[in-house]
Amino acid sequence: MIEFKDIPKTAMVIFAHPDDAEIGTGATTAKWVNSGCKVVYVLATSGSSGSNDLSMTSEKIVDIRSREQQDAGKVIGVEDIVSLNYTDGELESNRDLLSDLVFCIRKYKPEIVFTHDPFRMNNFLHRDHRNLGFSVMDAIYPYARDHLHFPDQIKGNIQPYKVKKLLFWGSDKPNVTVNVTGFENKKVESLSMHKSQLPGLSLGSEYGKNLLNRLRDSSGNFSFEYGESFRMIEARS
Repeated sequence: MIEFKDIPKTAMVIFAHPDDAEIGTGATTAKWVNSGCKVVYVLATSGSSGSNDLSMTSEKIVDIRSREQQDAGKVIGVEDIVSLNYTDGELESNRDLLSDLVFCIRKYKPEIVFTHDPFRMNNFLHRDHRNLGFSVMDAIYPYARDHLHFPDQIKGNIQPYKVKKLLFWGSDKPNVTVNVTGFENKKVESLSMHKSQLPGLSLGSEYGKNLLNRLRDSSGNFSFEYGESFRMIEARS
């Protein structure tokens, strides 16, 4: 495990459902935005299936979760949230999704991309997370990079683009840790905006304390108190 100290000028968080971005990268992105990094969220699904309330409808929960995600982004400092609006629970690793992801990468030109680790083996992994993780990998290499993939996109500011690094959260074998000391509460505060998913979460709640404990655990043997860990791979030339 090494400390990841780079703070890029641009980054992108690609996630399946409202709240996944804050769960995966909340403290890191808050730190990077505070340092001047332009972070763009790309939300793949509408979150239309995300409720255990038997009286809830898909139409109602979509509106609720959309507002919650906007509020969470404001806590982090993320202004741009791109919603692809695929159906929650039906996300497929297909050409439509690949095209949308390639377009976003070419448009916003992130140096670093975050997403779900599709190779997670030690715990259950939502199918949407797995399919999105694979699609993000494909979008970065080789599709966004090579001009003969989705050539109809190429015009004006939309040009082939090479992402430098891909960081997966939720990995069984992380290899880098970001020092997020000073931004640990931003993770909890941003997640507390997702009230439909995490009722009662606050800085003083037991769940809030557990989140902070996980960040402490991620700091490992480093000298800092709080860390967020990822599995990093570098894009091929």
